[in-house]
Amino acid sequence: MPGTGCYAAMLTAQGRMITDMRVLELGDAVLLDLPRDLTGAVGDHLERFVFAEDVRVEDVTASIAAVGLYGPRSRDVLSGLPVEGALPSALHTSTRIRVAGVDATAVAGDAPGVAGFDLLVDAVARDAIVTVLERAGAVRASAEDVDTVRVESGRPLFGVDMDTETIPLEAGLEQRAISRSKGCYVGQEVIVRVQDRGHGRVARHLVGLTLDAASPVPSRGSAIHAGGREIGRVTSAVWSPALGRPIALGYVHRDFVEPGTRVQVTATDAIVAALPFV
Repeated sequence: MPGTGCYAAMLTAQGRMITDMRVLELGDAVLLDLPRDLTGAVGDHLERFVFAEDVRVEDVTASIAAVGLYGPRSRDVLSGLPVEGALPSALHTSTRIRVAGVDATAVAGDAPGVAGFDLLVDAVARDAIVTVLERAGAVRASAEDVDTVRVESGRPLFGVDMDTETIPLEAGLEQRAISRSKGCYVGQEVIVRVQDRGHGRVARHLVGLTLDAASPVPSRGSAIHAGGREIGRVTSAVWSPALGRPIALGYVHRDFVEPGTRVQVTATDAIVAALPFV
């Protein structure tokens, strides 16, 4: 149905991830919002499934720009502008609007872990819409700020915390990206076998880690140890202003996923924490 959407994972037959993405039904097209460096590979992958259907796979990266407006005042900022059309309310839904004379598709999102909107506009209108939003009170966020919020929210990022060896269940995506009612899909057999026969148990799982306030922020790839053996690796780490200490995401062996479990990141004590942190 036009205006609907969802968060999803594209899998191999072995149940491993090709990418995660946001799927948006726009009425005249289905838009896949995914990492820029994967557009070519995903496009080629989809082309293999087109037989007699009247379907065209097209890379629109260069023609469409996405401007993210996130945070508790995101709706207030938009409401303070001349906006024609209603804003979407449900997560991943979209509406066609006009903002200060600029045509846009507004998508309700939560990609960085906080609620807000993405405004999809013609690429040539990107700078104009950014200027309009800043005049209405929006503030530019650095890549570091966005990453901090993402990690505090416990959101894994493809290419950083997930890759082509990751099974979605390892990254905790079963509630967000796996449907129990959908028809057949590539990789379903593996996912269902783990969920139903294995009771959702995977060999490793993404967890949160908190470190002492005086500890340095660990590097990506830092080893996680417990009882003298390596049990995993850090995938993301930041200084958390909300918690006043370093925090990290990382994969650990399934025997060490319980919140409160004490581990070591390199030579620094750490505690497994429930996600999200904040």
